[in-house]
Amino acid sequence: MLYKLGVDLGGTKTEAILLDEHLSVIERKRIQTPKIDYNEIIDSISSLVLEISKDIDDFSLGVCTPGAISKQTGLIKNSNTQCLIGKPFKEDLEKNLGKKISIENDANCFAMAESQMGAAKEFGLVFGVIMGTGVGGGIVIDGKLHSGRTNISGEWGHHTLHRNGNSCYCGKSGCVETYISGPSLEKQWLKLTGKSQNMPEILTNINDEIGQKWKSEFLENFGYGLANVIDILDPDVIVLGGGLSNIDFLYTEGKDSVYEKVFSDLVETPIIKNKLGDSAGVYGAALLT
Repeated sequence: MLYKLGVDLGGTKTEAILLDEHLSVIERKRIQTPKIDYNEIIDSISSLVLEISKDIDDFSLGVCTPGAISKQTGLIKNSNTQCLIGKPFKEDLEKNLGKKISIENDANCFAMAESQMGAAKEFGLVFGVIMGTGVGGGIVIDGKLHSGRTNISGEWGHHTLHRNGNSCYCGKSGCVETYISGPSLEKQWLKLTGKSQNMPEILTNINDEIGQKWKSEFLENFGYGLANVIDILDPDVIVLGGGLSNIDFLYTEGKDSVYEKVFSDLVETPIIKNKLGDSAGVYGAALLT
């Protein structure tokens, strides 16, 4: 029997899962992700893999990581875990483990998991959305991940939403991520109210005039962002993940905002909530192989 082992490298936690040929969970474990130090991250993943796989003979290994591997250099790019940027992460991990691995970013792993085991299981062309600390996306077509020619497929978070708009860490201005990620929404709330609050606190205080202004701007930007995706990709379903996917009005008022901006007289793209929660990344990693 060939087992599937997946590792999800997150900003705060690293999780590993072992699946059998029926995709049933044999074992799983979470540990805290080392802060900042690249070599510690390599060592902690290696130790976790060896621990989870100690009682089996053969397994495939997939890793879900922030950022993507550059096809030009083989090094990590576009990662919000900045100590990974410019590092031969795949090569170093393979050297440590003596084993070939598959690596994809968190949004791609999310899309893969939800399309094969989660909320989007019955759909052909799936666009998986991550909305949390950042904004990303992944595309799965008939059960196969579409990474694109340069490994940036699905990166709607860095579409330009407002020309000359908010500055983004990517070096450009006006990116979707700078308007509808958690930190950017909290920053806009601070600007409007003078209060520094997190998203759960904000969402309990949006019934007055200022709160409705914040919500209206959020819905407008969310609508334009995903309408652009539908205009280009026309997916069978959009499944939302990440911390902001728990906001109920995104599936009602948010969907309406998207639909009214799509270039079509008929819009029926389902916009649905994920099923696997914060386990989607680790399941998706295991399914890469």
